[in-house]
Amino acid sequence: MISIVAPAYNEAKNLVAFIEAMTPVLDKLGDAWEIVFVDDGSRDDTLGMLLAARSNDSRVKVVSLARNFGKDVALTAGLRHARGRAVIPIDCDLQHPPELIPEMVAKWRAGADMVIGVRSKRTEEGLLRRGSARAYYWVMRRMNDVAIPPNAGDFRLLDRKIVDVINDMPERTRFMKGIFAWPGFKTEKVEFQANQRAGGQSNWSLFKLWRFALDGLFSFSTVPLKIWTYIGGLSALAAFVYLIVTLIQKLFFGIDAEGYASLLIVMLFFNGLLLLSNGIQGEYIARIFEEVKGRPLYVVGKKWGFDEPAVKLGVGAPSVDPPGRDVVS
Repeated sequence: MISIVAPAYNEAKNLVAFIEAMTPVLDKLGDAWEIVFVDDGSRDDTLGMLLAARSNDSRVKVVSLARNFGKDVALTAGLRHARGRAVIPIDCDLQHPPELIPEMVAKWRAGADMVIGVRSKRTEEGLLRRGSARAYYWVMRRMNDVAIPPNAGDFRLLDRKIVDVINDMPERTRFMKGIFAWPGFKTEKVEFQANQRAGGQSNWSLFKLWRFALDGLFSFSTVPLKIWTYIGGLSALAAFVYLIVTLIQKLFFGIDAEGYASLLIVMLFFNGLLLLSNGIQGEYIARIFEEVKGRPLYVVGKKWGFDEPAVKLGVGAPSVDPPGRDVVS
């Protein structure tokens, strides 16, 4: 079976076009398939449209989260509910071309464990966003041991063994690009040009993108925490050198150390460094705080199309979840 995992948040304007584009592509594969939609607490008619689609095709499965948990958590919920030997996460806005799926499946059948959709160009984005994306991937490649491919998002094919590894990863901060890359295995790539959104507007504001970037950096690298050892050492060395220069000026040349303006600048500079280092430590401590609470990663309100037992996160014992029953995952 091929499983498509599609998180949906306020995607009512895109669902009809998405299903119409996806169904013929999947039918041509010659395998059984399912589409697992995860409604991430949408405020529009997304859930109603998904249930209407399921009434027309039982291969459409629906998981409705109790509230909005964020795309990466919704994607995690979809991966936990997908039953296929190959699982393909994809966005509902049709920026990821469904026509690329047969090529992904062909590479998977040829022996690849993961087939990543890589954007060949980002011409649909502004110059600032393209430049910031390149800079971010450059920083990520140099600050962690996990090779996160640039210009690759959630659109990819995952073999069942990779999905099982990801489902066993319990962290609460779900930076999926890093989580996808962490297991390893044999990986292939296919290039594509992202389409314009079929309808509606993106939910990613600049602030959300900034928080997403920080989550990726702090979740997969300890360099920002460790680098302050070297910054502190260099600062102490600079202070010692400045002390020697000041003493030489005073003892041998009789130069008065005026220093008020320079002293104020130095104090403000190093106080700023201290606050910055405390802020970075706070980012890590906040993530530790979220992890140790051990709350469920998400809460399923209702789901349709899943009659088999499902395992609850953090409990480990299987429990049968009939369609429509409230569960915690």
